[in-house]
Amino acid sequence: MLKLEPRPQPSKFWAYGSPILALLVTVLIGVILFAALGKDPVKGLMVFFWEPIKTPYALGELMVKATPLLIIALGLAVCFRSNVWNIGAEGQYLIGAVFASGVALLADKSTGGWIVIPILLAGVLGGMVWGGITALLRDKFNASEILVSLMLVYVATMVLSYLVYGPWKDPLGYNFPQTKNFDAVTQIPRLWKGSRVSIGLLIALAGVAVLWVFLFRTRAGFAQQVGGLAPAAARYAGFSSRKALWIALLTSGGAAGLAGALEVAGPIGQLTPYVPAGYGFAAIIVAFVGRLHPVGMVFSAVLMSMFYIGGELAQSRLGLPKSLTGVFQGLLLFTLLACDTLIAYRIRFRKAA
Repeated sequence: MLKLEPRPQPSKFWAYGSPILALLVTVLIGVILFAALGKDPVKGLMVFFWEPIKTPYALGELMVKATPLLIIALGLAVCFRSNVWNIGAEGQYLIGAVFASGVALLADKSTGGWIVIPILLAGVLGGMVWGGITALLRDKFNASEILVSLMLVYVATMVLSYLVYGPWKDPLGYNFPQTKNFDAVTQIPRLWKGSRVSIGLLIALAGVAVLWVFLFRTRAGFAQQVGGLAPAAARYAGFSSRKALWIALLTSGGAAGLAGALEVAGPIGQLTPYVPAGYGFAAIIVAFVGRLHPVGMVFSAVLMSMFYIGGELAQSRLGLPKSLTGVFQGLLLFTLLACDTLIAYRIRFRKAA
């Protein structure tokens, strides 16, 4: 009979080294997977871990993928540290993209570059509105934020589909379900020519610094975390659980909405049914692999973007399905959970009574 027994004092070294161990186990399973599919494991690993960084252009594309993942994960970290389980960041990302697109479509030849700011603010507002719905239902009716936020992802997808197949459909777009291309003036400024990396990367890195200060250097950040770790202690200290709930979901929703705005007004340049890229769900893995720490999430966002690019390259160069990206993401999360469990508990074999 197997039984998990709590360790007296889990290793601090392995507590922080668990993500690295999980990555190594994921790579090992990946080697076995490539071999089972009849592909050269070395070429497979090269596609995932070398090709995305071997040229300046490839590095730029890596940053393009990592930017929305990092921004969404930063917002989710506030939620998870507050013991608020927002699983619907994908929906908040989509509604942020919709709100931002609505502003971008108002631009014309006479519009100045200032329109970029309202576009980003509209994205933040859209994400906050969608996150606020979850907060309202949890606050007033004690509805599970897990189920509500997750179900709202499907509602957001339907809203997106209605707009691109209906009122926002480009009449000159050969019947494709998409809006017209946004005017050049709405384009998020890029950091350098010849690359798609935009100022979104700088915003994401600024978010890392802001979140670190908020969590570890402010009373409000301390209150958020106490409320998540020890609700009774938070109430005794006079911290409001309702306030923590709203701050967590509005912050997370706003961050996801900002990522959506940066995506549609940046690399995509229009609203299409293909805006849902799974960033909201992948960012959950980014947050936990990064240990809910702002700096840790920078590295995990880069790793996750490698999986995205590697999956695309594996499809074109190795003839493997693009879904391999999801396989590696799932493996990483599964192995991380397994490593964390074994670090906190030891397995005991006992005879059944």
